Amino acid sequence: MSIPERNIYISQGTLPHIIVPFPMEITVHLGAPDDKNALNVTVPYIDYIKNVASSELYPTWPEEALKANIHAITSIAMNRIFTEWYRGRGYDFDITNTTQYDQAYVHGRGIFDNISNITNEIFDSYIVREGHIEPLFASFCDGRQVQCAGMSQWGSVDLANQGYTADEILKYYYGDDVSTVGSAIPTNITGTYPGTPLELGESGISVFRMQHSLNRISDNYPAIPKIEATGYFDEETEAAVRSFQEVFDLPVTGIVDEATWYMIRRLYIGVTRLYELGTEGLLASELLDLYSSVILEGGNRPVVALLQFFLNVLSASYPTVPAVNITGYFGPETTDAVIEFQKLMNLPPSGIVNQETWNIMYRTVYDILLNLPVEQIFIPTIRYLGLNLQEGMGAEYPGNLILEIMLSYISTKVPEIPPVTVDGIFDSDTAAAVTAFQNIYGLEPTGVVNEDTWDMIMNVYQDLRYNRSNSAV
Repeated sequence: MSIPERNIYISQGTLPHIIVPFPMEITVHLGAPDDKNALNVTVPYIDYIKNVASSELYPTWPEEALKANIHAITSIAMNRIFTEWYRGRGYDFDITNTTQYDQAYVHGRGIFDNISNITNEIFDSYIVREGHIEPLFASFCDGRQVQCAGMSQWGSVDLANQGYTADEILKYYYGDDVSTVGSAIPTNITGTYPGTPLELGESGISVFRMQHSLNRISDNYPAIPKIEATGYFDEETEAAVRSFQEVFDLPVTGIVDEATWYMIRRLYIGVTRLYELGTEGLLASELLDLYSSVILEGGNRPVVALLQFFLNVLSASYPTVPAVNITGYFGPETTDAVIEFQKLMNLPPSGIVNQETWNIMYRTVYDILLNLPVEQIFIPTIRYLGLNLQEGMGAEYPGNLILEIMLSYISTKVPEIPPVTVDGIFDSDTAAAVTAFQNIYGLEPTGVVNEDTWDMIMNVYQDLRYNRSNSAV
């Protein structure tokens, strides 16, 4: 059996920068930005939020008002870090402690117990607008002596006393399209610059981000030519970089060094106004559309683990393709393996898994796996790929093949689940096996593999395949 000559689905999943990781530490400048005599202090991020909240808020306020205000405090801090508002301008700090520019921070002050407890619960959350990525610059003021376009702190107290929840207070002031999201795991954040200059022949997420930013800047500065955001630093990208450098009086090298990187970053933040409450925003849908047909170094979408599994399958048949660790993170090791595969298949050795590379890779892996007994295949842990699988979906969806391999193996250990033909086609037999599995493991028996069903099948498969103790039905 062969796969139809059409594009193989590349799971979109979640972009690595859609959920913004919160920093482990934050550096605060104890003065106005240009006050060179003011000290910088680097403190744990959670302690910073507690300090600002204790400096800005009264502990006697209702809990829901405190929660709403602490969400605003975290969002402003996260926005400053996300936009690199100060570091992108050459400063060596993330935020100031002056309310004229940022929010109050009193180094060394005491922290109110109830504010500390609330912060412990929600410090890793921030406010976003629907469909946006960036933490909202959730401006606020006291609402008595000072009025502003954002949240009134004393007004939030009045609303809480009327029974409003924290979420309702935020929507009252910032709009019905806002919500709070939990951040990713804490990260040491020292800037987005990739550490080494980007130049002709480079590839990866950093190149992709730079190309995307240049294209948006070119809307305001037409002298900068539009380019295709592919993640590969080609000659068109080099020409666009040169044009950018000419426009903004930088050395015209065509190489994105640290100075050029942060000037691009600064201009992008400026034209999109990501630092304002009324920003046009960075739309998740826009990035997903751009990003949906490529897998790049630096990525951590669920499809990366699938890619690494494919590379290991190929490595067993093609010795020039090195095996890789299945980590779910697309690092240099994975790039090297992709390049070797591309060389083997006479593809441009970019290290980027574009649609052409993905099509050829999956068709090759498909042929290998269909000729192996399921007992000889070891599927690694692969997170839900972002697409529900159901009857009628064909072999162009790689998730079907992985699903059938797992179900086929599970059926050898759990006889109540009927065996399936491993061909990558979600037919009525596959649907029957899924339904039987759902009945046995307490899931709604729809025959559709949504995220809950995928996760359960993956867990049961891993338990049975690797003899883990909790595999009993």
